[in-house]
Amino acid sequence: MPEKLKMHSPDLVQSNIDRIAELFPNCLTEAEGDDGQITRKIDFDLLRQELSGEIVEGPLERYQLNWPGKREAMLAANAPIAKTLRPCREESVDFDTTQNLFIEGDNLEALKLLQETYLGKVKMIYIDPPYNTGNDFVYDDSFEMPEDEYLSLTDQRDVEGNRLILNPESNGRFHSDWLTMLCPRLKIAKQLLDDDGIIFISIDDGELANLQKLCDQIFGSRCFLGSITVVSNLKGRSDDRHFATAHNQMLAYGKARFETRGVELPEEYIAGYPDMDESGRRYRLQGLRKRGSGARREDRPNMFYPFYVDPKTGGVSMSKGDGNSIEILPKLSDGTDGRWRWGRDTASKRLDELKSRQVSGTERWDVFQIDYLQSGDGLKRIIPKSVWIGPEFANESGTLQVKKLLGKGVFETPKPLGLVKYMLQQSLRDGIVLDFFAGSGTTAHATMDQNLYDNGRRRFILVQIAEPCSEDSVAKRSGFATVADITKARIVKASKEIAASGQLNSQNCDLGFRVLKIDSSNMKDVYYSPADTSQAMLGGLVDNIKPDRTGEDLLFQVLLDCGVDLGLPIKTEVIDNCEVFFVNETEHAAPDLVACFDADIPESLVKTIAARSPLRAVFRDGCFATDADKINVEQVFKQMSPQTQLRSL
Repeated sequence: MPEKLKMHSPDLVQSNIDRIAELFPNCLTEAEGDDGQITRKIDFDLLRQELSGEIVEGPLERYQLNWPGKREAMLAANAPIAKTLRPCREESVDFDTTQNLFIEGDNLEALKLLQETYLGKVKMIYIDPPYNTGNDFVYDDSFEMPEDEYLSLTDQRDVEGNRLILNPESNGRFHSDWLTMLCPRLKIAKQLLDDDGIIFISIDDGELANLQKLCDQIFGSRCFLGSITVVSNLKGRSDDRHFATAHNQMLAYGKARFETRGVELPEEYIAGYPDMDESGRRYRLQGLRKRGSGARREDRPNMFYPFYVDPKTGGVSMSKGDGNSIEILPKLSDGTDGRWRWGRDTASKRLDELKSRQVSGTERWDVFQIDYLQSGDGLKRIIPKSVWIGPEFANESGTLQVKKLLGKGVFETPKPLGLVKYMLQQSLRDGIVLDFFAGSGTTAHATMDQNLYDNGRRRFILVQIAEPCSEDSVAKRSGFATVADITKARIVKASKEIAASGQLNSQNCDLGFRVLKIDSSNMKDVYYSPADTSQAMLGGLVDNIKPDRTGEDLLFQVLLDCGVDLGLPIKTEVIDNCEVFFVNETEHAAPDLVACFDADIPESLVKTIAARSPLRAVFRDGCFATDADKINVEQVFKQMSPQTQLRSL
């Protein structure tokens, strides 16, 4: 269509703004005019600074990440909640024996509920949070703050009294809600990590800078291990304007004692071990002489010393003897003195790892370290690179894996199995793996699969909110009401696939999971605020527990309150017509906790429980008809099991 004529004289003000913006783009902002319209303006304070050789007076500045809502986000992590986790046996697999957990509900609430029990106990966290893209997939990942709300929070004004708005391309209102959402979750996640734990966070370029600044504040910049580029789409996105994006980023932060286990050698590396010793072990020879920077004698004088070689056997010695007639010194290619990679003490302790050879085409001998392909527990491991590329990391791989289990198009861009398994290799082979943005459930699948591969004993805790699938989505048409339903179905199907593979060679491979759903507390309000209860209300409050709650509901709130692992085995027995729960009781160890929530329990049951010497015993107040009955229970335990901690609801 032909461009319309402006039919007015040039707007010189806007022309001048364009020229200034071209020279000083950081000075361009926006402001609301008298007519309520947003127009481009120049921030004159910034412009004066650009044109001055001295610091222009202004508010005190410091280097930090700030956004509207930051204080509230920091406080949100500490605010208590009156919530609980209710077990759902019908949606679980191997409920009584599995140590794996799937928690359905808001992940901030879940993290708060888990905080006391799993404080400092998680070995690895992986999350793939919303990228703040605004794309409406099954998971709605837009966190834009409405413009008027952002302005009211920031109250930015220029010298003319107009409210200033940052350039939309870097505008805080597009990031503030996203940062506010993520901040308290990461704050609690840090507390859950073990001292040798690690957290991986996937992100794209849009929020990478903000995420790293946020993590630096929460975990500490010294805990930053690296930024990893994951090539997820080698062809690149064809709809990108300037560069066809072929990657996502991942940030890694480790606690103070974290040390990577490394990853297995790729296939192409194995060919680099061409030699074989008498026992059939493959190895390669690495020159002991230091190469590259710092290789001169004066750099480390104590690492310049001679070796003595037996030319018949190639044996290496620290002292000259009858057979060891050839002296070898570390010489650089120009003939000047170099140095070894090891000092004398190390060399004398590890002589059996050294071998000498005559340099091809010369009469010169050199000393080499024997580097074996096999280490003590399998193939040698290497430190992973900062760029991960291969079919196992590709988005297409994740899509095909979910399609195989659940059907085509059920979940957009699920993370590939190989990506999470590669992370798991770098942490320990046992311990807890946490993912509180569970999505398609890749972390659970990868944990079970990696345990099968390396006989590990890892356990997973996954958290996913029951966000409704959009009405027009493939997931909805496939029968999935929520994203959490997709996650659970993926875990069930993956568990069955692994079990049917015929590769199970250990009873340690846990293929089950307990489903726990976040709900309001099991206790009536009077339990939390007895002072607000009038005398007239007491008649209806004989019991302080909500009527729709089961004994198992109460058990899990008790486990949370006592800080007992939610993954411990649970056994239920009927004793004297009462339902009794035994947590982690074995042939050789007393139970961690025994609970009975029936009314009017007989003294014989109390004695039976006490005889099993539990660490903790819990009853409900309704169990005791009188205070005398309660005192009698205390006396029974004092005589039969004095170490037991008695609790009541």
